[in-house]
Amino acid sequence: MANFVLLLSFLSLTIWVILLAFRGQFWRCNQLLPVLSPESPLLKDYPAICAVIPARNEAEVIAFSLRSLFQQSYPGSFTIVLVDDNSTDNTATIAQELAQELNKTEQLHIVSGAALPIGWSGKLWAMEQGIRYAETLNQLPDYFLLTDADIQHHSTNLYELVTKAKQEKLDLVSLMVLLRCESFWEKLLIPAFVFFFQKLYPFPLVNNPNKSIAAAAGGCILIKRETLTQIGGIERVKQALIDDCALAAAVKNPGKIWLGLTESTCSLRPYPSLESIWDMVARTAYTQLNYSPFLLLGTVLGMTLVYLVPPLAVIGGLLTGNLAIALPGLITWLLMAIAYFPTIKLYNCSPIFAFCLPVIALLYNLMTIDSAWRHWRGKGGAWKGRVYPSVNS
Repeated sequence: MANFVLLLSFLSLTIWVILLAFRGQFWRCNQLLPVLSPESPLLKDYPAICAVIPARNEAEVIAFSLRSLFQQSYPGSFTIVLVDDNSTDNTATIAQELAQELNKTEQLHIVSGAALPIGWSGKLWAMEQGIRYAETLNQLPDYFLLTDADIQHHSTNLYELVTKAKQEKLDLVSLMVLLRCESFWEKLLIPAFVFFFQKLYPFPLVNNPNKSIAAAAGGCILIKRETLTQIGGIERVKQALIDDCALAAAVKNPGKIWLGLTESTCSLRPYPSLESIWDMVARTAYTQLNYSPFLLLGTVLGMTLVYLVPPLAVIGGLLTGNLAIALPGLITWLLMAIAYFPTIKLYNCSPIFAFCLPVIALLYNLMTIDSAWRHWRGKGGAWKGRVYPSVNS
């Protein structure tokens, strides 16, 4: 038994060494959107931009999100299309009143969403309607800013996104915005969500045009209108629950994309409890595994080997006095803490959380299993009162 545990411990250590050395340096958090000032212009001309915002029951956050867009220091033409996706609260009213208060009624267009057709997810159908409307405006947009109703944009965010896209001739630029990280459960689990996403889709590899891996973060995507048309529009990914990565994959073949981090544009969506974060992860975790029981089993076993074996080896080795088992486990635990620390630093959390990754991984493992269980019961993909069946169901 001791030899078996020792073997698993060394195997876990080997995996971490390979991840840190050859997985695109995903852990460094160094793919940051440059901070720029419109007072020092880097572009000769500024393309027309239209922000498309799908909003369903967003009364609590829509004013903050819209205000941040109205206050963008972007020198070019900038319009906003808000698609009220059959809200049962006063989302549209709040948006209209804010536009009137700030004298921005000409900049804001509110579209009442039509009924959800079969084969579409709600968010994508709302985006599709917003894009269709934007293409009827007097000035056809050169780029669409696809953003969520709970994103608070820094005043220079649009300027920086456009400058990045124009200077590097990118078809799509996306930001993983700062997620809210205030409650204990947010500090424990939210930075890890970003860390796991980066490990799955290493940003340097995503941004390398010679690599096939593609990803985007749906809260903030700037995409060329011509590119979107060429790939078949939003309809190309209409059934995708993980629509951002599906869109990025469609664009990257054969276009150029960039995905990065930001320290200033943030999400207002609160996750104050374990239950709220659990539901957020469980909604799409099994989708990410293509609804495959074999991938689910492999993921659970892989997460156990990579994250749980090291601390268990340390505890078991110390309890039995077998330092040969404890030492590789301790080294591995330290390596994963070091890898996680840049993400912890980005979110201004205590370094102690870096050593909590095994516990965090255990919780995410359970969330993934629950995601599969919800799917098998026909309750997968639930969001804002809608339940989306899988494409395979």
